[in-house]
Amino acid sequence: MSTVDSRRLVQKLWNYCDVLRDDGVSTIDYVEQLTFLLFLKMADERANRPIRPEQIVPEGLSWQTLLDAEGDALEVQYRHILTGLAREGGTLGTIFRKAQNKIQDPAKLKRLIVDLIDKEKWSQAGVDVKGDAYEELLAKGAEDAKSGAGQYFTPRALTAAMVDCMRPTPDDTITDPACGTGGFLLAAFDYIQRHHGSDLTPDQRRRLANGAITGTELVDGTARLAAMNMLLHGIGTPSGESLIAIKDALAKEPDRRYSLVLANPPFGRSSSIRMIGEDGRSTREEREIERNDFWATTANKQLNFVQHIASLLEIDGRAAVVLPDNVLFEGGAGETIRRRLLKQYDLHTMLRLPTGIFYAGGVKANVLFFERKRAREEPWTQKLWVYDFRTNQHFTLKQNPLRREHLQDFVDCYLPDKDRAERVETERFRAFSYEELIARDKVNLDITWLKDASLEDADAMFPPEVIAQEIVEDLEAALREFAAIADALSTRAAQPQDS
Repeated sequence: MSTVDSRRLVQKLWNYCDVLRDDGVSTIDYVEQLTFLLFLKMADERANRPIRPEQIVPEGLSWQTLLDAEGDALEVQYRHILTGLAREGGTLGTIFRKAQNKIQDPAKLKRLIVDLIDKEKWSQAGVDVKGDAYEELLAKGAEDAKSGAGQYFTPRALTAAMVDCMRPTPDDTITDPACGTGGFLLAAFDYIQRHHGSDLTPDQRRRLANGAITGTELVDGTARLAAMNMLLHGIGTPSGESLIAIKDALAKEPDRRYSLVLANPPFGRSSSIRMIGEDGRSTREEREIERNDFWATTANKQLNFVQHIASLLEIDGRAAVVLPDNVLFEGGAGETIRRRLLKQYDLHTMLRLPTGIFYAGGVKANVLFFERKRAREEPWTQKLWVYDFRTNQHFTLKQNPLRREHLQDFVDCYLPDKDRAERVETERFRAFSYEELIARDKVNLDITWLKDASLEDADAMFPPEVIAQEIVEDLEAALREFAAIADALSTRAAQPQDS
């Protein structure tokens, strides 16, 4: 699909989202309903194509039954389809798991079905026709902060730069243990198609479509978006086993190892469970993850994801992971994990990210690039190369959004297709030896060397609206930290004390 056609279709669908907002349908709910309806329309097109027709859903649950129904009968039939397909196995079951109709007005549902979806030929120009339009809609939906949609998105420019550094191949096995709507998995698949598409063997094509690329997601609604998004891009089959597992990735040791992990685990201070007693009072109990393959026991989600991703890698497997600053300096379990990562893995590169690029405000994050190695006595990390893309860099989501070209200097310094021994230091790119890192207090990897120009030169100060937004983001981040501390203290105070 051309960019113009894609945007036309997205705008057409997006305009109708505004209509449904009046009925209390949020952006993420609207995208979910599109997920269900687009799937049914695609299935209808496949069932009626002249060459090799394929019946994906039972006739009684088909798209045509929605076109034939009117008024209240339409709403009844739509609910019947959702519950019927939810009982199916494989990708079908994943997409329709716990599906509900959120569009209660039959007239508006009919218009969405007939005028907005049925008039388009979603299959006529290949899977990317749907995929391009669908991804643009998801990205547009991320701007709706009230719906919570933004929590599912890593900036596309960052995803693309990370994939360009990792250079996935047709022979890789790729996973994301916190895949959201599948952005990293789709970007990796797209990279392989663009760089190896003409050379792919039939075997490699089958692998890529049926199990070489998988993800895990905890939230039902997000998992179905990922499954549908992948299916729209030609990854997986409707009746085959779902490539998106709906579960807590941290709950147990992985039963499979991968050659490439790309991830942006959920931000947040710690995992916790809210407990409500007989008196109606609630407390929050921090949930520590205990696993035999973990180096340390902690309730910090990001530290647990670092350990989980390390365990997901096969020997010589590689990972690129977005992580917040606290992973770099937190003591206790954090120090233990950093020491193990530096010694047993090759933590070779870190990209320090600027603020203002995530939909969640106040986020200060980094990308860690590391590889798993065979056991040996001497440490595997010889040098950690740090690229400071934070100091004197300011972005906003609308006025000055992060674009792929902003990260080109980092990718050039990374040297994706060359030996890391050929890397050269620049003003923003410096190497630190293993000995230097271990000698730092608590193996603190929160490393800076550039001077913030705005602190030294009043003329370099940013506009008041930018400064105000940064203050808001910092306060939001501080409030989240204080809330986590308050929850922990409340839990401790509620526990019975030893006499």
